[in-house]
Amino acid sequence: MLDLFTLAFSPDLSIASEAEKLTLQSREDRLILDHPQPGLRTALEQLKQGNLTLAQLTELVSEQDGGEAGITFASELEKLVGLGWICHSVLPLVTAIPIAKDYEFNVPDSSWQTTAIALSRFAFLHQDQQQLVLESPRSKSKLVILDWRVGAVIAKLAQSDRKFIFDTSADSLLADLSLELEELKRLFALLIATQMIDLEPEDETITQWKFHNLLFHHYTRLGRLDNSRKLNLPVFEHRDRYPYVKPVMSDQAIPLIKPDLTALAKNDMSLTEAIETRRSIREYSDQPITLAQLGEFLYRCARVKAVYTLPEDPMQIGESTTRPYPAGGALYELEIYSIVHQCGDLAAGLYHYQPLSHTLHPVADWTPEVESLIYDAWRATGQQSIPQTVLIITARFGRLFWKYHDIAYSLILKHVGVLYQTFYLVATAMHLAPSAIGAGNTTKFCQIAGLNPYKEASVGEFSLGAAKPQQQS
Repeated sequence: MLDLFTLAFSPDLSIASEAEKLTLQSREDRLILDHPQPGLRTALEQLKQGNLTLAQLTELVSEQDGGEAGITFASELEKLVGLGWICHSVLPLVTAIPIAKDYEFNVPDSSWQTTAIALSRFAFLHQDQQQLVLESPRSKSKLVILDWRVGAVIAKLAQSDRKFIFDTSADSLLADLSLELEELKRLFALLIATQMIDLEPEDETITQWKFHNLLFHHYTRLGRLDNSRKLNLPVFEHRDRYPYVKPVMSDQAIPLIKPDLTALAKNDMSLTEAIETRRSIREYSDQPITLAQLGEFLYRCARVKAVYTLPEDPMQIGESTTRPYPAGGALYELEIYSIVHQCGDLAAGLYHYQPLSHTLHPVADWTPEVESLIYDAWRATGQQSIPQTVLIITARFGRLFWKYHDIAYSLILKHVGVLYQTFYLVATAMHLAPSAIGAGNTTKFCQIAGLNPYKEASVGEFSLGAAKPQQQS
């Protein structure tokens, strides 16, 4: 086991030597060694090079510092493995780089060679910084593929459907790929140790997960050592392309009513009552929602309350806003569009809400394509009543991605959630009929609205209408 892999320090680890001290520094941790012995110094230097196995490193320490020092070195190195400081390689094929602080690298015993194995259905290949990388949300490593033959092995495993047994199937790979048997064994051992290969069928806690769900969950939570948010303080270089409010989408502006907040503070439904009586309502009054009601609703939920600039602005954000709902970094990437089917005297069609001027701006007339969005909302909400209006929530991704990197899209969905709740509570207080919608057609909406879906796209939908009299109590 000691000679299966060559070992090296993680790429982001640095070593500094000063007088009688050695300092090992990663992004999160620091280890200071006082008066390290010559053998230990040499072993650490070799770990920077990444050419020796654990057995070779231990022998090097033992030769210079004594046998007991060699034993201590091996056990202490395991602690560095746990910190995510040690990479394992099968050279010249592949290197496993830790991406979690509580790193585990469990080398299997030889019994795996007679066991039916399979590539994990969560393993995936992608290109990253001119390298081919194998990752999995179940692994605490990412594997940098150094040789095309590793890709061929992975492709073979992907086709095996738990029918691959190393002892009986390895010969075909050896012949096709010009690999040595021991080299192939070490490659498979690395794939098993990093959980890219499953030795046993998944249990029920794993089978419930779809690939994209587990990937999204894993990669948007804390704990990754290579999380890009831990680098230098970000700067909003493209704020001119993503201003604090989106420019108007048409010259025609439909002014909306501004309710008297002082009067509402005295006479409005209490927060407790709104929370306790809130429910999704998908049946509507014969008298549709009015433009005045829609205007009051949007004002209370989503208007720009104030524009300000921070006295010190190291990230160069520029103008920021406050609104009735919260947003990470006060960046407010969400936009609201209203698909109007029935709304007083307002012509049916698609409108964009401008939260600074509190106005609606026509985007598209009532067409079969716009009507199909209403139909999609009707189908997604149980096919009860045709929605009178559907609010489409979009995100201008560039407002957020520059700062929040790996967690940015998950943050957008959290913002959609708090906006949904704001919609619900205000609609309940206004005795309207609200309902969140669980699905929507981003491609279709972006085509209708003329949006570049990689710059701005729909991320949520919400139906709103006038409630029947019996629903208002």
